Amino acid sequence: MNTLKFKTNIKCNNCITTVTPYLNDNEKIKEWKVDLKNPERILTITGEEITAELVKSILSKAGYKAEEII
Repeated sequence: MNTLKFKTNIKCNNCITTVTPYLNDNEKIKEWKVDLKNPERILTITGEEITAELVKSILSKAGYKAEEII
């Protein structure tokens, strides 16, 4: 399993509600969470064969941006 972290522009629980179906529908993503208390709104994703490009694409479809933290 891989774990990736991203800075996002997800700002609130309503934003999380919006991205939930997009992230939950991807079979490669096993678990994800957003830290709304962190000023950079860190999204942590764990899964099989996940890539930064995949996550960016999924969030883009939901109307959000992500920048991988290396």
